[in-house]
Amino acid sequence: MIKFTKDNISTLSIILLIFLIGFFLRVDSIYLQEIPDDQKAFYEDQNGLPYMYELDSYYNYRLTENYLDHGYLGDTVINGTEWDLHSYYPPGVPLDYPPLIVYLTAFIYKLVNIFSQIPLLTVCFWIPAFIGPLAGVVAYLFVRRFTNGYGALAAGILTVTAPLYLIRTVPGWFDTDMFNIIFPLLIVWFFFEAVESRSNKKQMLFTILSAFSMFLFEIAWNGWQYLFYIMTAFCIIYIIQGKIKGNNIKNIFNVFIPFFIISIILICVTNFSNIIDFIYGPLELIKMSGSQSSWYPWPDLYISISELMKPSAEEFIAKVGPVLFGLGIIGIFLILRILVNNQLKERFLNKMNWFLYVLLVVWIIAGVISLFKGIRFILLLIPPLVISAGIMVGICIEYIRALKGKEMLVKFLCLSFMVIILIPAVLNAYESSSLIPGADDDLWNSAAWIQNNTSQNTVIITEWSYGHFFAATADRPVVFDGRSAYIETLPLRQFYNNSTFNPQSPSTSREYWIDRAFCTSNESLSVGIFRMLSTGGDNGYLVLDKYMGNTSKSVEILNKILGVNKSLAIEILTEDYKLSPEEAEEVLTYTHSVKYNPFVVVTCDDMINNAQWTFYFGEWNLTENSGKNYTYSVGTLNITNGKVSTDNNITGDLTTDNITWNGKVPYCEIIVENNKIEKHYLNKNSDFCIFLITDSNRSVVLDKRFENSMFAKLVLEKSGSINLKPVHKNKNVVVWKQNIN
Repeated sequence: MIKFTKDNISTLSIILLIFLIGFFLRVDSIYLQEIPDDQKAFYEDQNGLPYMYELDSYYNYRLTENYLDHGYLGDTVINGTEWDLHSYYPPGVPLDYPPLIVYLTAFIYKLVNIFSQIPLLTVCFWIPAFIGPLAGVVAYLFVRRFTNGYGALAAGILTVTAPLYLIRTVPGWFDTDMFNIIFPLLIVWFFFEAVESRSNKKQMLFTILSAFSMFLFEIAWNGWQYLFYIMTAFCIIYIIQGKIKGNNIKNIFNVFIPFFIISIILICVTNFSNIIDFIYGPLELIKMSGSQSSWYPWPDLYISISELMKPSAEEFIAKVGPVLFGLGIIGIFLILRILVNNQLKERFLNKMNWFLYVLLVVWIIAGVISLFKGIRFILLLIPPLVISAGIMVGICIEYIRALKGKEMLVKFLCLSFMVIILIPAVLNAYESSSLIPGADDDLWNSAAWIQNNTSQNTVIITEWSYGHFFAATADRPVVFDGRSAYIETLPLRQFYNNSTFNPQSPSTSREYWIDRAFCTSNESLSVGIFRMLSTGGDNGYLVLDKYMGNTSKSVEILNKILGVNKSLAIEILTEDYKLSPEEAEEVLTYTHSVKYNPFVVVTCDDMINNAQWTFYFGEWNLTENSGKNYTYSVGTLNITNGKVSTDNNITGDLTTDNITWNGKVPYCEIIVENNKIEKHYLNKNSDFCIFLITDSNRSVVLDKRFENSMFAKLVLEKSGSINLKPVHKNKNVVVWKQNIN
């Protein structure tokens, strides 16, 4: 029977406090404070909740639907392998995804629906808000092992208020990031307890718990290996060094060996391909770190993804949290100062040892190195900084307690110190929790139209960031989505057993082809690209590569044949490039198929925001492996009595056609208003055009070579083309279909 002593009640109260602070900070995001009240309904779904903030959430939602429907995450099973027929279609992809988020969500969904009818989408929406605060609870319990309750409390609160982790665990951010703090803390905590245990039974228990936590981390996030590599390399070096110096390394050795073996067994028994990933993963990482992209000669889409860009120092501190960063870094030095002095160590850190300290330092260094791969990897730094910061606060409290004075005064000083360091962290987190959903009614209604008005084999072509959303909500396959080129599967591809799968695919080639279709002013070429992608997938260029032995040459050929009819394409292939009639026919099977999958192209106004990448990738030079930064600028448009002003330096007067950008007159001025287009040519020597889109109050400056591009016609003007007609349209989204007549 559990006795509720004063200490137990105090501990439970602190745990509850940490959880509630983390929970309510996250829940605040559902009120959409950045959006005017009269517009909030536009960003809310049929359940009255905001649409998901991160569109990758809809991928996890779709996999959970699959699991609840037929017991596995994929759409079907081919040759014993789960296959996702909604992503990177055709042909789809072997499903390789950490399943914990699906298993957990399915369990909670079934549990809550025993008592009430709650939609799956609602369950998915709320889960991150409950998981995120639990990381703070684990941090509190871990750090309390080394210092007083004040330091442990600080660790817990600093965990749940870390801005990047907060943002990625708000309701509606249904992604695997929610697990990236809690499991690393558990793994290291249990491992430390095992090393410190003097009882063989306890040592084995904590070793198993640490290994099991590593297994859970493996089924929670694709990047789990980083911590396993850190701990493995660190322990091996620590043991070797200790052996050389004659130190007692028996406990560490007795913990590390069974930890390593049990972890490997658990990880590989559930999915043997993990051993391949484990062995080949570091080799692929080294390859990716080289000067040549893994996708050569295709453009590297990943350089355009904001979360994979290197953070500046200011961004790094802001995402970690200034308080956590400051206390964590100072803590590393203060802990070192205390550990080197036996008297101070006995007084302030008698439960900490050099093993954990050096591990923390190595962990932080590895986290800093990971920042070169992107801002999202700041998450890897939060656990060791939290541990250091919590211990730092605990040490400061002990110094305060050592002051001579009345007990009440000392308590007041301790509480004041806690308030001074924690209130700014909480307020900073509160300011970080205001987000705008990634979807809205226009996107949702467009997906519903596609689902209700197209055949099941219709393929959706859109910007990759919307792929997961449409695959889940329209229940149609997409050519490209948020998993992009499936970079996580690179080490495994040569081992896949499926005749429809080529190890060179998925790749970033689809980004090139989609952007190429938008960049070109050749409407026939654009539609030809869309037809090739929706029916042949990557096979067109892969088959050509087989005969040409040169991807750049293959792309050159495809750009010539995709915009012409089949007979002319055969002539080009056989006469200009010397393919045999049989070889030409094989290529045309994928580029000019008689039977092809119907497709729709979905465009939306938000594509305007980052279209510089559309032109950069769409005009990619595969021979030189380079792109060009074409003129592109976006602003907010204001027109008053014919006077034009924007926040991207466009000024002018529509009544006199006197308009400039940065003081320069454009080649042409294009006004888009109420589905009508008015164009004026102003300066034949200029190299840019200005689009004034009054319907959405947007201004766009665009290189003049793209004046008549499909991007201009479909996204900026929404005028369509001879070959593509709008079949569904609302304020922000247009669904285009091939005009066969």
